[in-house]
Amino acid sequence: MKIRVAVAGYGNIGKYAVEAILEAPDMELAGVVRRKTSISNTPLELTQTTITDHVQKLGKVDVALLCVPTRSIPKIAEEYLSLGINTVDSYDIHGEALWNLRRQLADAGKKHNAVSIMSAGWDPGSDSVLRVMMEAMAPKGITYTNFGPGMSMGHTTVVKSKPGVRNALSMTIPAGFGLHNRMVYIELESGADFAKVEKSIKTDAYFIKDNTTVTQVENINDLIDMGHGVLMERKGVSGITQNQLFEFKMKINNPALTAQIMISCARASMRQQPGAYTMPEIPVIDLLPGTREDLIKKLV
Repeated sequence: MKIRVAVAGYGNIGKYAVEAILEAPDMELAGVVRRKTSISNTPLELTQTTITDHVQKLGKVDVALLCVPTRSIPKIAEEYLSLGINTVDSYDIHGEALWNLRRQLADAGKKHNAVSIMSAGWDPGSDSVLRVMMEAMAPKGITYTNFGPGMSMGHTTVVKSKPGVRNALSMTIPAGFGLHNRMVYIELESGADFAKVEKSIKTDAYFIKDNTTVTQVENINDLIDMGHGVLMERKGVSGITQNQLFEFKMKINNPALTAQIMISCARASMRQQPGAYTMPEIPVIDLLPGTREDLIKKLV
């Protein structure tokens, strides 16, 4: 039987998630969950899709992709897990906050016999898996992750949420050695105070550690390009042999890749025990459709 997948939220990631589900040989789209205020405004491409304001109205759902802003994920993920529905999200806050959320969702998953795969984007996400592999190949050394240049969806969403902002774009510009500049462009509501908005952005946890420049523009749509990328580098030591250098580079459409990784993790969620997982904890073979025997014969 095919995996029934629901998409919660229909922004940039949600749109590409629907497309990727329809292309997956082992999945079917259960429907899209949107805010009540958005249901009447149905995009043309969803006219043949079930749209509702609550996942329980979709019947049987195996996995829900939470294509919603990061800061709303903890509450929504716990709600879906309490219904016995596996969840996959692209929570993009690193460090202690991520670990604390994993503990929270692990408890909810075990209690309700469901699985949460969290931070299933490309960073954190697939890049996290690569960092683990690089460190396994050279246990001593330093890894630099350089993002961009490109549009950061998480940072852009945060700026859009600020009072007085009509539309926004946050660009990540690599400065080298894992350091970044944030170029933020904002379209203001009539009467909004630029200085107050600028301060709110620069003091937000998403931006406070980076050099951030905020610029007011007339039309954000003239600037948006969803391309992004990453260059990961590790220079280290294998055993006692020094000067080992590894590089990984990609140029991508940001939301399309995020959505595809989430779809792969939705599949993997059906193969894990109840609880919560980040991508490095999942056997990579579980991300692919097919039997282990066939995949090993083909890929190993």
